[in-house]
Amino acid sequence: MARLFLSPPHMGGKELDFIRDVFDSNYIAPTGPMLMKFEKRFATFTGIPHATAVSCGTAALHLALRLLDVEQGDRVYYASLTFIGGVTPALFEKATPVFIDSDPLTWTMDPNLLAQALADDAKKGTLPKVVVPTDIYGQSCDLDAILDCCKPYGIPVVVDGAEAVGGRYKNRHCGDGALMAAFSFNGNKIITTSGGGMLASHNPKLVERAHFLSHQARDPAPYYQHTTYGYNYRMSNVVAAIGCGQMEVVAERVKRRREIFTLYEEALTDVDGISFMPEAPYGQGNRWLTVILIDPAHFGATYEDVRLALEKEDIESRPLWKPMHMQPLFKDAPMVGGSVCEGLFNQGLCLPSGTEMDEDDVARVVSVIKAQKK
Repeated sequence: MARLFLSPPHMGGKELDFIRDVFDSNYIAPTGPMLMKFEKRFATFTGIPHATAVSCGTAALHLALRLLDVEQGDRVYYASLTFIGGVTPALFEKATPVFIDSDPLTWTMDPNLLAQALADDAKKGTLPKVVVPTDIYGQSCDLDAILDCCKPYGIPVVVDGAEAVGGRYKNRHCGDGALMAAFSFNGNKIITTSGGGMLASHNPKLVERAHFLSHQARDPAPYYQHTTYGYNYRMSNVVAAIGCGQMEVVAERVKRRREIFTLYEEALTDVDGISFMPEAPYGQGNRWLTVILIDPAHFGATYEDVRLALEKEDIESRPLWKPMHMQPLFKDAPMVGGSVCEGLFNQGLCLPSGTEMDEDDVARVVSVIKAQKK
């Protein structure tokens, strides 16, 4: 049987048509009409009216910190349960990451712990420059609660929505309502451009500045002139063509990911020792990955036992993101709480969730998991 990957790319069928348009027009350089079309379609889809496409989600988050003048000595709050690519931009600017534990009901940044941390830092005069919550595994953070925590201190919120394209928070797209939101189109995401990202905002001046910085901060002159430094964070017109094709199927991809989650849930929900990532009552996640918790005391095996058993059957699975405060790189970083995301990491496993999976593929995974039950 063919290997089952965790989250492989899934083309919609029209990507090659858009790429042919690019080749026919000879706009191969990292600019062109397809890039603008992709940005416009993404903005329309999310309801966040201004967006600039960049090379990756990390680049988008780095630009956001640069726009907010984050610099050496500043503090930046992050969810500890996240991917490192969302956190390294603080290191690029020599700022200090401060990590916040997860809410056990949503797995996203705990607003109560955030409020506590802000109050403590306010007394010490060490408030953060920005708060960056993560929409983990496609589930939105409780954005309005986080905004309410930050508003009295005038602290901006930038959402790391890398995993959350197509997810909903209340009646809006994930990230809508923050000062800025960053998204990823990496090869394993729910839609992909092979690599790439997007920075979106309701503030057109921020997006315009991000675009300028992402194009080497070249001044509007007939020669190459620079009054500040920028980055080569551009997305190419060719890559954007893939994005235009993917935008036509993003709603279908979200629907299918949620269906796959339901198939797993129906097959495993009665297995003692297995539980599923909860869905927050305030939104609808895109279920980018189906994530389970395996309690060895009741299941009789660990998540690592299950992962290795799946691998023997040529099925890819993966542990949860290792929390940032547990990473050797951040061993000295401040942490608020920690027991929740540590517990999730110690029991969590991400299952194959690609949108081309069928019911037989899910059954194949389920069979291996059930066989490890003691």
